[in-house]
Amino acid sequence: MKVHLSAVCGTAMASLAGLLREQGHAVTGSDQDVYPPMSTQLEALGIEVRSPYAEANVPKDADLVVIGNALSRGNPEVEAVLDRRQRYTSLPALVAEEFLRERRSLVVAGTHGKTTTTSLLAFLLDRAGLAPSFLVGGVPLDFGRSYRLAAGETFVIEGDEYDSAFFDKRPKFVHYLPSVAVVGNVEFDHADIYPDLAAVQTAFTRLLHVVPRNGLLVAGSESPALVAILAEARCRVETFGLAPGADWLAQEVETGPHGSRFRLFRGGRDVGLFTMPLAGEHNVRNALAALAVAADAGAPPESLREALAAFRGVKRRLERRGEARGVAVYDDFAHHPTAVRATLEALRALGGGGRLVAVFEPRSYTSRTKVFQDDFARAFLAADQVYVASAHLPGKVKEGARLSEAELVEATNRAGGRAVFLPGVEAIVSALAAELREGDRVAILSNGGFGGIHDKLLQALAGSPRAL
Repeated sequence: MKVHLSAVCGTAMASLAGLLREQGHAVTGSDQDVYPPMSTQLEALGIEVRSPYAEANVPKDADLVVIGNALSRGNPEVEAVLDRRQRYTSLPALVAEEFLRERRSLVVAGTHGKTTTTSLLAFLLDRAGLAPSFLVGGVPLDFGRSYRLAAGETFVIEGDEYDSAFFDKRPKFVHYLPSVAVVGNVEFDHADIYPDLAAVQTAFTRLLHVVPRNGLLVAGSESPALVAILAEARCRVETFGLAPGADWLAQEVETGPHGSRFRLFRGGRDVGLFTMPLAGEHNVRNALAALAVAADAGAPPESLREALAAFRGVKRRLERRGEARGVAVYDDFAHHPTAVRATLEALRALGGGGRLVAVFEPRSYTSRTKVFQDDFARAFLAADQVYVASAHLPGKVKEGARLSEAELVEATNRAGGRAVFLPGVEAIVSALAAELREGDRVAILSNGGFGGIHDKLLQALAGSPRAL
């Protein structure tokens, strides 16, 4: 079969491209924004990415066109497919039929932590010899790519609550035929499709409704909006968290420069000490969720302990990109205030005497709106200095609802933080290269390529004189 993917550089779409290639299908792709790590993965697969969007990108002889959820009517490729009456579908619908129906689907969802938890779960099952297939919205460092087809019966997949396509407004995860569902937390997000928290809860309720009665729901016990809908589940429910009462409970939590350590209790029984290289309490919660599902899948307890201690993490999730002039530069996908705060607190927990500097690009739809402006200001208090860049494509948000970078900086400073607005990458890199000192840490916070700022900053630091 010849398949064309419109919006192929999305994390899930690029993974689908790889899965289709492994099944022997011919794959072509196109996109508007092309940047690593997905562009690198596609290049390694030999899949040419045609850009920008154009009618000619879609082969007339394609047997099927997968239309990404970022595309809508008016896009030249969408219009061409409709005019030609070509077969088309959404990513989640195709994934379900091609890869999930004949396997045991383990779906990892939640507002935060999906990518790390999905990657960790796949790694735990792999180390236990269960040979899982997986599709992740990022690149796990231990696998080197975001997808795999394997011989085992399980398929681990990241479940996104975003809508499926312009012609299917259901959340992606309701397509994924979950035998087991993880929901780590529920918060308001995706303001472009959900008007309020209640609407987000409704989306997750739909996921709960499609877990079969002989399935399992693994749920974060410290998320009030999630706890409020757990009664909707018609399957077995196990909870996890750091607060007493959870079925999978982490106590004696320590997190620092060497990662995290905790004592695990399962159903009140002391299972012993576990360690992992990832820092931050949010990553301890991610680990609890993955351990619960892996144990249910039959992974032996000792293999889980050993595998957790070996897990290296995911690209763009608190990823250390390099060090120059004694300054460490980290890349993180955080684009929601809760995630920003968790990332900065995890970096703070690493200790050391240097400053923690955050560089924030408002890029996701929600982060470009006013809805979280004050929440971002409070989240930034975990940093010593904050640089706010210009919002990416601000015109896509209605003027009255649009984030104001100046107001965000003012709110951060009013709350007791230190923030400045510098519109472009070059200005930010120049300022940082002059101001940073040995021992400082820089967290680059964006869910996009951010103009290659990570490498540009490292190069500038390597070539600039030491700041006083």
